[in-house]
Amino acid sequence: MSSLLSDLLGERDYLLADGATGTNMMKMGLPAGQAPDLWNLQEPEKVTRVHESFIEVGADIILTNTFGANRCRLKLDNAQDQTREINEAGARIARAAADAAGRPVVVAGSMGPTGEMLMPYGTLTDEEAEATFAEQMQALAKGGVDVLWIETIFAFGELKAAVAAAAGVGLPVVSTMTFDTVGKTMMGDTPEKAREFIQTLDPRPIAFGANCGAGPAMLIDTICRYRRSGPDTDVLIAKGNCGIPQMVGGEIVYSGSEEIMARYARLARDAGARIIGGCCGTTPVHLKAIADALVGYEPGDIPEVDAIEAALGPINTPAPSAD
Repeated sequence: MSSLLSDLLGERDYLLADGATGTNMMKMGLPAGQAPDLWNLQEPEKVTRVHESFIEVGADIILTNTFGANRCRLKLDNAQDQTREINEAGARIARAAADAAGRPVVVAGSMGPTGEMLMPYGTLTDEEAEATFAEQMQALAKGGVDVLWIETIFAFGELKAAVAAAAGVGLPVVSTMTFDTVGKTMMGDTPEKAREFIQTLDPRPIAFGANCGAGPAMLIDTICRYRRSGPDTDVLIAKGNCGIPQMVGGEIVYSGSEEIMARYARLARDAGARIIGGCCGTTPVHLKAIADALVGYEPGDIPEVDAIEAALGPINTPAPSAD
């Protein structure tokens, strides 16, 4: 079992995670509607470049280009029979980029939701969900990841199935959930309830937190609520979107600036996060702003709602779209 993530956490106050994968690939020519994961086979050099661009600005953790590379989601591109090949390729690409960095860089095997709803809300059974995650995890492990990174999860049942699958792989587990519905998951669960649930998982994630969501303000509020509801010994992760997505000239543009992401980074440290990065819309330029903002920064008290909103905007009210 790789202990690189735990070792680095033992040595440092915080680690820098990478930024967005899919939205950066769209800027590199990824066709609209195509799964980014397919580029592991079709355009591996471009996937490599995304990883390198984040490593160059200081990322200690890079996520594989496999967020949607499970059998259920790959059916949408008729690529379900390439599940193992796509995941192993994604892991190997990231592993090679990390090994060439000249310093320790954690390779995290990214896994998002299956794309299906578990019973009784849908037709997917617990056993089917666990098998779906296990197939992906085994391929990621074969490709050389250091940790299994389960992200953007909104349902406790799906997280439980993913963690159960991880038990048979033998790698450390990390998990982030998404709270984008007035501070709750799509299933109506709060960060406080999520933290309580995470304590029951076996194997227990070595780090957990939140990613994506409705902008950096809500993400920071979520991390604050995590921190206030449990011991400060837990390793929390903040990986928020670069602002709010807006339609500008027919294209999706994220509202976050370098200044906003720098403020977000410092507030994340104040909130107690020890792994900090970006999600949708976060470019290497934004991640460098995050990295620079954290150098030598001494965390303050856990921020209150008014301080978060003053720095990052409203927590529960998305900004209006711009045409």
